[in-house]
Amino acid sequence: MSGFLKGGSARSSKAGKSSKSAPKSDLATEITASLVVFLVALPLCIGVAVASGVSAELGIISGVIGGLVVGAARGSTLQVSGPAAGLAALVAETVLEFGVAMLGVIVLFSGILQIALGLLRMGRFFQAISLAVVQGMLAGIGLPLMFSQVYPMSDAKAPGTPIENVAGLPGLIADTATNPQALIAAGLGIVTIVLSFLWKKVPGPVKKVPAALVAVGIGIAVASLPGVNIKTLQVGNLLASVDVPGAEQFAGLADPGIITAILTFTVIASAESLFTAAAVDRMHSGPRTRYNPELIAQGAGNTVAGFLGALPITAVVARSSANVQAGAKTKLSRVLHGVWLLAFALLLPQVLALIPISVLAGVLVHSGWKLFAPEEFPKMWRQDRGEFGVMTLTTVVIFATALLEGVLFGLAAGIVLAAVRMSQTVIKQHIEEDTAKVVMAGNATFLRLPQVIEALEAAAEAGKPRIRLDLTGVTHLDHACRNQVEEFTAQQRGLGLRVELLMPGPAKSLSSKGAEDRENPDRDVYAGKDVYAGKDPYAAGNSYSGGDPFQDHNGYPGQDPFADPWANQGTGRATGHGMDRPMPGPTAEWFYLDTRPMPDDYADQYASR
Repeated sequence: MSGFLKGGSARSSKAGKSSKSAPKSDLATEITASLVVFLVALPLCIGVAVASGVSAELGIISGVIGGLVVGAARGSTLQVSGPAAGLAALVAETVLEFGVAMLGVIVLFSGILQIALGLLRMGRFFQAISLAVVQGMLAGIGLPLMFSQVYPMSDAKAPGTPIENVAGLPGLIADTATNPQALIAAGLGIVTIVLSFLWKKVPGPVKKVPAALVAVGIGIAVASLPGVNIKTLQVGNLLASVDVPGAEQFAGLADPGIITAILTFTVIASAESLFTAAAVDRMHSGPRTRYNPELIAQGAGNTVAGFLGALPITAVVARSSANVQAGAKTKLSRVLHGVWLLAFALLLPQVLALIPISVLAGVLVHSGWKLFAPEEFPKMWRQDRGEFGVMTLTTVVIFATALLEGVLFGLAAGIVLAAVRMSQTVIKQHIEEDTAKVVMAGNATFLRLPQVIEALEAAAEAGKPRIRLDLTGVTHLDHACRNQVEEFTAQQRGLGLRVELLMPGPAKSLSSKGAEDRENPDRDVYAGKDVYAGKDPYAAGNSYSGGDPFQDHNGYPGQDPFADPWANQGTGRATGHGMDRPMPGPTAEWFYLDTRPMPDDYADQYASR
């Protein structure tokens, strides 16, 4: 039967995949979509390269690889890859610290590591990250990106770190106000940002033209006017920009800083690509992303990019959404967009040299704002204030330090929050006649140890001759709490108190031991924790006096105490003992009951202590 079900499931799965893996393809639509993606990708490739502190050619090379290599690989169908704004700040820091020559080695080994992770089927692992950490990471990437690109918008150079960039804003504004050329550049950047926000509201089919392309056109027109002398993009020979790492660069792998950079690039690039894949899958009804093949595809792209000394590659939301909205159904559109990038850079480099830097900076400021997504903060506050704290903390730490430190700090904060919330323990205490009772439920972990100790000490200080600890409602009892409870029990029993301890765990049937127990009444029915010590529990004068020998222990009045209490497990009620009452749940473990009868003079002995 299992083999039949397995085979049927496999056939059904294959059928489902085949139905989704062959969408109707229209060549004209695919070509049109590829042109739209190309128009979106071109300014982004160049802008990301400039923001990363490298030449524009390296950004275009990475865009070409994202189309031709990653685009042709298995994994996602409509997701488009290339140099991403999310990595611009990290690349800039890396280039500043290690130089452009080492960038290729870092990206190369990041790609190899991504391929290894994909082969090890670790693609889904990157989804097991708190959404608050992801949103905090994106906000922490977007905020510094915006502040760093405000300076190129005015044809100025950013001071350095995000904090330095913020501190330098008053001086930048003052310098720009007194420089007519800087005012023109800043005006073009502001126009670009406004167009990026409002272009979708333009009526008619004209809004289908990418806002970035419109801004580039306006910028080229203004820059060509007489008397305008603003900075424009300097593009050289694409092939001459290829810089294959040599022995000297590979020797740098001995540097712990390089290894840290490789791991950082791997984690951030993989996470950003797979998060983007999940977002893109929600945009269309076509084939779903296969995460492990997609991770391998991203790794292949970064391996090639690193070998050529280019920028790291990730999936990009802007290009991917443009691809989906343009009606693409197959991989053809994203592969063709790489062809157009390569042809344009090789055949029309002089056109690229007309694009003002301030326009590209404006495009990236808009991208940074979308990554920052300020509307997500009040939304998270309303949904979950704990997660809001994790999200805000991640953003602040990234902004104040660096991307890796911020993400690690956010992950740690998310884990602590989850651990605290999982350790929800309800502890109730009450006194009933001669018994101090403590009832616990929920998840008892070391985080709740202070409350557990407080409850146990209160039970001991109640001054009652008997203590009952009921933990059958505990769904998880970690070693620290269990050890504390058992030590307390042993200690109080050593002082002469009766302690009845009911622990969580799988139910144990007594029927299999019934005959043995009848033959040996001195034997401990409850796992040898407290024996009868030769006393007859049914003897007169042992407080039972012919009554219920197990009263206050969920006992069975007048019945055989060794008969199977689980004779009717399916109903959850004990019906085999001439009664009808709810039974303990299947997680109750009756191993630690103290069933010794109290001697006649026990109360006097206790009172005299």
